[in-house]
Amino acid sequence: MRTAKIERKTKETEIKMSINLDGSGKSNIKTGIGFFDHMLEGFARHGFFDLDVTVNGDLSVDGHHTVEDTGIVLGNVIAKAAGDKKGMARYGYFILPMDDALVLCSIDFCGRPYLQFDCEIPSERCGYFETELLQEFFYAVAYSAGMNIHIKKISGSNSHHIIEACFKAFAKALDMATTMDPRVKDVLSTKGKL
Repeated sequence: MRTAKIERKTKETEIKMSINLDGSGKSNIKTGIGFFDHMLEGFARHGFFDLDVTVNGDLSVDGHHTVEDTGIVLGNVIAKAAGDKKGMARYGYFILPMDDALVLCSIDFCGRPYLQFDCEIPSERCGYFETELLQEFFYAVAYSAGMNIHIKKISGSNSHHIIEACFKAFAKALDMATTMDPRVKDVLSTKGKL
């Protein structure tokens, strides 16, 4: 089982998180932001990751530190669970429809961080989630996990649907990228290391 657990405490947030990359999609999420919990539950379920997340953040300020720091820890815990990446497919992609929304996510779990984010969200909030934090979250995941993440909205007008499609497309792409491929004997790289 490829599992990892991380605890991170700063003056702004206190986070406990664990993941099983070879799970069944079970989750227990408590961030203090209901919409964000819903998105992380969808990520776990559709990626077949077992994910436990507890966040105590300075929500009296706003949601920025909670969302960004959760992204940092999620990236760290994914990278830790993936280990040396031997036998992994490395690449993953998915185009996910959700009613009016259609979102593409493509990943290279290569050890090099990069985020390409082309996804306009019409509204400023979904519940208590500030929609501008979506890009901050995926930036934090990409850089702390050491992966290329490309997310592109192809179509969509409903903010809830667009954001949920981003999380689910990311889940499906990450599931593909972290799948063990029996043809990959070491790592999928001509360098011999990811």
